[in-house]
Amino acid sequence: MYIPNQSITMSKMNKEIKRILEELQINPINESVCTGTNWIKAVGSKSKVCISPVDGEKIAEVIYATDTEYEAVIKRTLDAYEHWRQKPAPARGEIVRQIGQKLREYKTDLGTLVSYEMGKSLQEGFGEVQEMIDICDFAVGLSRQLYGLSMHSERPNHRMLEQWHPIGPVAIISAFNFPVAVWSWNAMIAAVCGNTTVWKPSEKAPLSAIATMQIIKSVLIENQVPEGVFTLINGDHTMGAKLSHDKRIPLVSATGSTRMGTHVATAVASRFGKSLLELGGNNAIIISKDANLELALRAVVFGAVGTAGQRCTTTRRIIVHKDIYDTFISQLKTAYSQLKIGNPLNSKNHVGPLRDHSALHDFVRALIEVQAEGAKLIFGGEVLTGKGYESGCYVVPAIVEASNHYKTVQKETFAPILYCMQYQQLEEAIAMQNDVPQGLSSAIFTNNLLESEYFLSNSGSDCGIANVNIGTSGAEIGGAFGGEKETGGGRESGSDAWKTYMRRQTVTINYGKSLPLAQGIEFNL
Repeated sequence: MYIPNQSITMSKMNKEIKRILEELQINPINESVCTGTNWIKAVGSKSKVCISPVDGEKIAEVIYATDTEYEAVIKRTLDAYEHWRQKPAPARGEIVRQIGQKLREYKTDLGTLVSYEMGKSLQEGFGEVQEMIDICDFAVGLSRQLYGLSMHSERPNHRMLEQWHPIGPVAIISAFNFPVAVWSWNAMIAAVCGNTTVWKPSEKAPLSAIATMQIIKSVLIENQVPEGVFTLINGDHTMGAKLSHDKRIPLVSATGSTRMGTHVATAVASRFGKSLLELGGNNAIIISKDANLELALRAVVFGAVGTAGQRCTTTRRIIVHKDIYDTFISQLKTAYSQLKIGNPLNSKNHVGPLRDHSALHDFVRALIEVQAEGAKLIFGGEVLTGKGYESGCYVVPAIVEASNHYKTVQKETFAPILYCMQYQQLEEAIAMQNDVPQGLSSAIFTNNLLESEYFLSNSGSDCGIANVNIGTSGAEIGGAFGGEKETGGGRESGSDAWKTYMRRQTVTINYGKSLPLAQGIEFNL
């Protein structure tokens, strides 16, 4: 059943990746630190060997930056901020527009590299670059819409207004599962707001970040953008810690695990900085007895196994009405048995590899632990070996019958494990959905208007994202993205998320000839 369909041979893929790196003129072993328009040679002794989870082959090696390179990048981004914030916002938007155009030119190459380095499907790799293009388009429009407010003063001959200013250099710590898109959500919005950025990519996906900087470099040079507006610095977790503790960085945007976010939030708060956190998810879909089961089935399967369960919005729990539970679970197991697992760059395959052996270990351990708590593994869970699975990172997505209160169910395991449970009343289902530490994405499938409205009411989902008749994955860039509780409370991308990257200033103007005080206070001399 799980015979890999390898229409793309690994040797051909290695040649393709080599071609992409050569076309972009990338030398990863030296080019791990970028000031936007120039590369700084890393001189450290620590490095990262980049291994593709697709075939276990080495792609390249990246040297980590030292404190010397770190200080050089921070100095440049601080200097650049003084010039960049003076540039009119629409002019900043024009630079972002050109970056979007350049990404269009390299969509295929960058998307292929993202897929091979991270292990997601080729279509998802292309889709991630498309997200970058879309956020550029969004940011261009936003550059003419950084609106403030005007307010009526209680004092005669006074006018009050609210305006927004750039906040300063922004640190972006991105995760491996979306190695380039999440950077763009932050960087493009921050840029049109007048900020400079320092990008610390995941140590599990540095090449995609290096390629992105090389792609946009020509735009910055052609437009004489100051060195330091968009910067990149590669390193391990200690580099993220340096950024979090650095008082010169007023805002740190971090995407990753709740554990990582806790460290970032504590460090940034200790110096009175601001943090934007997009952390773990434990996302559930409620399936009503009034649901369109065909739609629900497709959404559950895509949400649970897409990107091999390595999205923050991955569907990790389904809460199914008891009257349809047996029917739906039977259909679900049938759908899972039809999944094709193998090389994600082959469009015929549905499920690619986990990112590395650490993720594989988490997958295996979670299944052992949840069964020890009393859960029942009803499908999958195997680790695949043999031809086509040489990297050792391929698994069969698992379906598990479990209780919501199990300790393992309460945690986010970044792997394709779907926990199934039953409910009888909608209030019970919503309580189960909300009864986890995380609060990112949620969904309900129902054709009952009353159920959908209750789910969306203030008695319903407590998540940052609440969907009706679509799954937990697949957010659009036009809406603010993020969640509550241990998900961190941050919002990135669309809507008014831009305000996070700016500082608010309240202004009162007295155009009269007297000095009345607020609240009717009198102070006579």
